[in-house]
Amino acid sequence: MIGKTISHYKILEKIGEGGMGVVYKAEDTKLKRTIALKFLPSELTRDQEARDRFMKEAQAAAALDHPHICTVHEIDEVDGKTFIAMAYIEGQSLKEKIKAGPLEIDEVVDIALQVAEGLKEAHDKGITHRDIKPANIMLTEKGQAKIMDFGLAKLEWGADLTKTATILGTVAYMSPEQARGEKVDLRTDIWSLGCVLYEMLSGLRPFKSEKDQAAIYAILNETPQRLKNLRKELPQELESTVNKCLEKDPDKRYQKASEIAADLSSLQKKLKSEMTEKKPAETKPSIAVLPFVDMSPQKDQEYFCAGIAEELINALTHIKDLRVVARTSAFAFRGEKIDVREIGKKLNVSTVLEGSIRKAGNRIRITTQLINVEDGYHLWSEKFDREMEDIFAIQEEISMAIVSHIKVKLMAHEKGAIEKRPTDDLEAYNLYLKGLHFGWQPHEDAFDKSLDYYRKAIDRDPTFTLAYVGIGVAYVALSALGFRAPGSVLPKAKAALQKAQGLDDSLAEVHALAAALAYWYDFDWEATEKEYQKTFELYPGYAIAHSQYAWVLLAMNRFDEAVREMKLAQELDPLKPFFYAISVGLHRILGKHDEAIQEFNRAIELDPDIGIAYFHLGCVYFDKGMIEEAVSTFKKSIELVTGSGWAEAKLGVIHVLQGEKEKAQQILEELVERKKNTYVESFSIACLYSHLGHTDKAFEYLDKAYEEKDTLMPYLNVLTVFELSKEVYADSRYKKLLKRMKLEK
Repeated sequence: MIGKTISHYKILEKIGEGGMGVVYKAEDTKLKRTIALKFLPSELTRDQEARDRFMKEAQAAAALDHPHICTVHEIDEVDGKTFIAMAYIEGQSLKEKIKAGPLEIDEVVDIALQVAEGLKEAHDKGITHRDIKPANIMLTEKGQAKIMDFGLAKLEWGADLTKTATILGTVAYMSPEQARGEKVDLRTDIWSLGCVLYEMLSGLRPFKSEKDQAAIYAILNETPQRLKNLRKELPQELESTVNKCLEKDPDKRYQKASEIAADLSSLQKKLKSEMTEKKPAETKPSIAVLPFVDMSPQKDQEYFCAGIAEELINALTHIKDLRVVARTSAFAFRGEKIDVREIGKKLNVSTVLEGSIRKAGNRIRITTQLINVEDGYHLWSEKFDREMEDIFAIQEEISMAIVSHIKVKLMAHEKGAIEKRPTDDLEAYNLYLKGLHFGWQPHEDAFDKSLDYYRKAIDRDPTFTLAYVGIGVAYVALSALGFRAPGSVLPKAKAALQKAQGLDDSLAEVHALAAALAYWYDFDWEATEKEYQKTFELYPGYAIAHSQYAWVLLAMNRFDEAVREMKLAQELDPLKPFFYAISVGLHRILGKHDEAIQEFNRAIELDPDIGIAYFHLGCVYFDKGMIEEAVSTFKKSIELVTGSGWAEAKLGVIHVLQGEKEKAQQILEELVERKKNTYVESFSIACLYSHLGHTDKAFEYLDKAYEEKDTLMPYLNVLTVFELSKEVYADSRYKKLLKRMKLEK
């Protein structure tokens, strides 16, 4: 064939051969352009009916005009040979590219999105490809994806054109319905695209076998190895997209190519945004302050070592041009023998401060080292051997040395924040550090101990502003975590706040507490936002405040801002499981269920027993119609003591929806009885009453929930029918309640 002229095409060289025929590079002698000629297999050309049907479908494919579909110029027959003239593409097939190994995630998303857009064009014109695979996707030298062989595989009369040496490659991408020989539609292309995505990400086919029958069995009966196990850094959204493509039931897959294109486009924007944000973050000086090692003879100064490190973190976080990893993440490596450079890389910081403390009587020895993560060299080290009364001066010297050696420009007010002493009473300060130590432990008795130490610190120094803040924060935490009724503890938090405001209203911690109480206690959204804005002006890196503000924005229907704030909190404290746990709920309310599951997986990687994550995941499963999974997950959350009747109420609602009202009624009665002796949210009881059809009782308990400051009340306008019944939402009393909560807008 080389050198021959077929019609007006001069054959130059053979460039490929497969189940769908032989491909040659050729010159179009009329238009003086290089094209590709594909000659169809003899099995097709000998069957006149098959050839006629093919010509009709190939003509339809030739009408496709899209940048991600290889252009078909002509279909013709010369001397009994049927051929297609199409655009010649300089580049390589995706199959060849994958041979070098898995592709970068952003490149995978880019290629898959282009293919999905090409499929959308074809599907909109009623054309199903039926043979999407890496060998049929060409990549130009500029990275543009082109789908090849459109229309060639859609032979409705069932001619088997794949009985060649390439059968395994073709079978590997067949949908279950295609493998069973059933009539297929455009959803078969979506399955095949899922297979291609899997292979681009892992370098492996999802269903691979040496024999075609074994491969077909795997397609019909087996589940591929989880992608996340093969590639840890894989975004959950992308894994979910692949899984949805590979649903064996076509009705559970993406129903249109436009749907997968939309999800891939959204993910692409997210990845680009993350890359943009990562670059400024990488250029900004950053530091992690590790907990100091206790070198005291009695080894009884852990609280003091942690407290000094935390105070340094708080001081440095006031500096706008310095990114400081928050406490939870910085302390995650306590007691582990890990190289400082490895810790720095895990926390994505350029510098790490580590040190030790030896305390004996009134003498204190502090040794510090500021280490450059890139090469492990010490940028600065110092040993302080002083009296205890010099502790504040030592903290100031360490902070200023860090600023100097990582070359951060310090504003006057930032320098003032570093130099500001919380108290002049060393014993009060020591008691305050003990309060902080217990305040970080999410247990009711630990909060009680922290309150005791804060009160003792105030007894020593009645002007100790941060001790009052500590009391307020402890009471808010007892309420928010469901340990105590909000109505019993938030007034005490409010009293502590007023004391702190009267002493020093310039502290970010005071404004953060004021914001939390304006939100949970006063239901004053304007004051809440004002206080959070002031907090971030004074303390840009206040991670816990950013996470709380995310939920405030959710309640105010500012959803994109809410997601950004939660993401910022996670960046500031990337190893804090609570941030991912509550992010599950935030994404669930926004209807972003795949992202919610991703956040859950991250939460339990950090803490397998964080109950609030299981509660929110149960809600996700319910929304997705996965009722059995929802029930088992709610039961798990109850085992881990989550909320104040939240999970029990959800189980009751599920019983109602399944026609098991007796079981729901039993749960309701148990909650009502429990409320007599311990804290159960009235909102949870209202939820069950509403679904059992007792609307008046539901509003009775909603009114109680308002008076008792239940934690779910701020979200009345973003809840779903899983929280309250349709009848409640339609009732005029609901609108009045929204107005009372200042949520009517």
